[in-house]
Amino acid sequence: CKEINKMKKKVLIVDDAMLMRLMLRDILEEHGFEVVGEADDADQAFELYKETNPDLVTMDITLTSSSGIDAISKILSYDRDARIIVISALEQRKVVMEALRLGAKDFIIKPFEEERVLSSARDVLCYS
Repeated sequence: CKEINKMKKKVLIVDDAMLMRLMLRDILEEHGFEVVGEADDADQAFELYKETNPDLVTMDITLTSSSGIDAISKILSYDRDARIIVISALEQRKVVMEALRLGAKDFIIKPFEEERVLSSARDVLCYS
């Protein structure tokens, strides 16, 4: 869709692993997204969501002191139109399904490929 190119889309990255956050930041910024924040737990993610009002959130399921499910619940209760992509390992399948039931828009399995991250981000921003 054309709206993506008109304005830089703001992204909040939530993952307990700094390396994953760094990889996602590099992929997204290289393709014109603006990373407005990074968090490693649900409370921090929720606070940053309220502060930065991102267009998109990438959410890991395993966080430092909480779960991505907690963060998804908090964010969606605050903004039911939040666009969240879950990025998680395959063994978390049950939890990923729970996240989708709560309202996450898509999921990406770790280890992820750059093109999968970008296509998911574009699809979620265009069609939800």
